[in-house]
Parts: sequence; C-alpha cells; structure tokens
Amino acid sequence: MPERVHERGPEQGGDADAGSGRSGLLGAFGLAEVYNPSMVPTLRPGDQLVVQYGAVVRPGDVVVLRHPFRQDLLIVKRAVRRRDGGWWVQGDNPFVENDSREFGVVPDELVIARAWVRVRPPRGIQRSVAGVLSWVVSAVRPVRAERSLSRRLRAR
Repeated sequence: MPERVHERGPEQGGDADAGSGRSGLLGAFGLAEVYNPSMVPTLRPGDQLVVQYGAVVRPGDVVVLRHPFRQDLLIVKRAVRRRDGGWWVQGDNPFVENDSREFGVVPDELVIARAWVRVRPPRGIQRSVAGVLSWVVSAVRPVRAERSLSRRLRAR
C-alpha cells in the first residue's frame, strides 16, 4: 500500500494539495502527517512532520514527494542518492518496497519538501508537568540525514 501523507501548507492551515500555488513558497514551512509504515522505525503512522518546501535535498534526507505513478498521492521517503534526472528514494522499513525499487528514479520536480522535525502525537501521557516534559523530550526530534545510509543499505 502506498505511503499517504496528509499535508497542511502554510497558506491554508488546513488540507492542501501539494501542487496548489507552491511555486512562490520556496523556503516556506508546513505540516505533513504520516499514515503508513514505510519509514518505520524513523517515522511511524500518526507522526507529524515539519517540512520545508523547496529546501536543498542531500543524500540521507527525509523528503515528501509526489508518487511518480499517482501524482495526487504524497509519500515520504529517504533520498538515498542522486541519479541522472532525479533521486533514488527508499523507505527505512525493509519490508515495504513502495519506493524507487518499484518505480525507479523520482524526477526533481516531484520532490516538494524536506522534513526537519518529527512530532509524535501524545498518547497516554500523564497530564502532569513531568508527563508533558517527558513527552516533549521523546516526541519532538529533528529528522536527521542518515549518515551511514550506504553501509546500512548494503548490509541488507
């Protein structure tokens, strides 16, 4: 099943189509919600991502892109390496292959945003100051580029 990302862009604060009016928003930030497990363990269904539109993408970055075969569908993947004409992208979950292994290189124009911060929704936290602080420490994390990505992928 393809990864779905529910996106809220900065211009609406609500549901948005990734292609509507984004050309003037380079560098703007928005939110995306992850629905499927292709990026487990890095991202889980229900995680919120703070994304930057038009950000420079480097190998190892987590990106939001349009699915090459269904461009109305947004997906989240890791940009593994640059290839002629675009990016080779893969999910972190080795059991889900809805990525470049299935659809090949993703053209640059389909990569719309780079993820900066992951926020896990509060589930079952205690409503005390200590409980909220504990959630903040564990739930709000930068989404970092995987520096040892090439070694990890070769080891599979």
